Amino acid sequence: MTRVLVADDQAAVRGGFAALIAAEDDLELIGEAADGREAVDLARRVFPHVVLMDIRMPNLDGLEATRLICTDRNLADTRVLILTTFDLDDYVYAALRAGASGFLLKDAGPDELLHAIRVVAAGEALLAPTVTRRLIAEFAKRPDPAAAVAVELDALTERELEILRLVATGLSNAQIAEKLVISPLTAKTHVGRILAKLDCHDRAQLVALSYESGLVTPGERQNDSRK
Repeated sequence: MTRVLVADDQAAVRGGFAALIAAEDDLELIGEAADGREAVDLARRVFPHVVLMDIRMPNLDGLEATRLICTDRNLADTRVLILTTFDLDDYVYAALRAGASGFLLKDAGPDELLHAIRVVAAGEALLAPTVTRRLIAEFAKRPDPAAAVAVELDALTERELEILRLVATGLSNAQIAEKLVISPLTAKTHVGRILAKLDCHDRAQLVALSYESGLVTPGERQNDSRK
């Protein structure tokens, strides 16, 4: 059972998401928050698997709430799914740095929202490839000068570097396994080691790090993902 917390300052929107989630047999709605501060406080009490997080909220915005949740060691198993619109791209780049696991447009349909929650809960792949790739490409062009990236890629083996490049294209463990002719379990093990070596919260941070470090550049991802 996937435990979900919904954070949105608009009661109607929050209620709609909550009702949709509560109707699913494999999802459990464990709380609703009207602002970022309430979302963080609730997360620390009920330990959700996924937080559905709006960005623009009073008291504490979704960006800072995401950072607090993703850096809390007691919430290591919690993933944040950011709700966004293209006119909020700048916030999304910062959310990726803060540890968000995925992004979804606020006008997404019910099936897409539910699928997104399940994907994030599984920690398997980035969400909405067409959205994520655009965000990542733009993200790569707008490095944060205030956040110098110290990336110890030397700690990775050649195989791990190869797998990191594939993760950055948005490939799942199963797709990586197929491409490299290895088992899905081996691919998952490699990804786990990469996360540990680079001190990353999840795959989304691996993607950000890959672009920030120059390991992957926009354009590579399209060629790789078609192979």
